Amino acid sequence: INFKDLPIELWEIRRYDNGTVAYQQIKTSGAQESVKTISRQDDTVKQVAKEIKVYTEDEHLQKATEAIKELYDTVRTAILTFDDIEVKPKKKYIAFVAGSNVVDIHIQKNALKLWLNVTFGELDDPKQMARNVATIGHWGNGDYEVVLNDEAELEYVMGLIRQSKKINGK
Repeated sequence: INFKDLPIELWEIRRYDNGTVAYQQIKTSGAQESVKTISRQDDTVKQVAKEIKVYTEDEHLQKATEAIKELYDTVRTAILTFDDIEVKPKKKYIAFVAGSNVVDIHIQKNALKLWLNVTFGELDDPKQMARNVATIGHWGNGDYEVVLNDEAELEYVMGLIRQSKKINGK
């Protein structure tokens, strides 16, 4: 799991006699080797390495305006102040993970679309800014969608994200 160009997670699962199941993610060490260096002789590994696409935040940011890029950077910085948050760019969104996804952000040209990984009915949202997307298709995880296009509502949205972190964090 310690290859920089092979996005694989390794989990240890233990089942105890009393029926309890424990999950623990095996973290990678600091040194990261490229899978290409060990796959020079093996054509199968070369084929798999070609087919796996590793996404980056920069790819998601390419279509956004400068104002949205700055807004994303502000939101990203605020989310990363929480403990144990990891950024994982995916094909359609950027996931912020602490155990499971806390919030998924899709960067649009003029807005950020956020999906909070919270079951409908569990979020305290007095302004009703989050839309219920439990019964419609959407890219991110969770039942709530928030559209953010300026910093005016950032503090309130961070409160919603904090609730999701509390529910999904380790």
